[in-house]
Amino acid sequence: MFKTIIMWVFGVLLLLQAIQIDIPEPEVIDPKEVIQAPEEIMAMFKTSCYDCHSSETNMPWYGNVAPISWEVRSHIKQGRKWLNFQTWESYDEEKKQKLYKGIAKSISLSMPIPMYLNLHEEAKLTRAQRESIRKWAQSNIKEEN
Repeated sequence: MFKTIIMWVFGVLLLLQAIQIDIPEPEVIDPKEVIQAPEEIMAMFKTSCYDCHSSETNMPWYGNVAPISWEVRSHIKQGRKWLNFQTWESYDEEKKQKLYKGIAKSISLSMPIPMYLNLHEEAKLTRAQRESIRKWAQSNIKEEN
């Protein structure tokens, strides 16, 4: 009986591999479109944000194994939809202002997401790093008249 259950579970997991969430990759990344920030801020973005908020995702092995891959790829797809640092200059000023405000708020509260940090120790930001990103983002927010 136990052997039959294991075979069924294995069979279902094998079939699930056929269902994948596609993450479209850009054909060419234009360096002129990439966000411009001080070197230290860019280093933090690349270490802690780029996997979900750029087209330079380092897909972990489990990112290709369903059903875990569905969650991973969904996060990446949503992250790029909200903000892609490599297409920053294609955003209009209104969207950039909204994103600066979002970065300033989310870096203090929820980014990177805990699930990601559990598996990517190197992406953890110190309080000082979070504060640096927050201050940088706030310095780019233009006051409304």
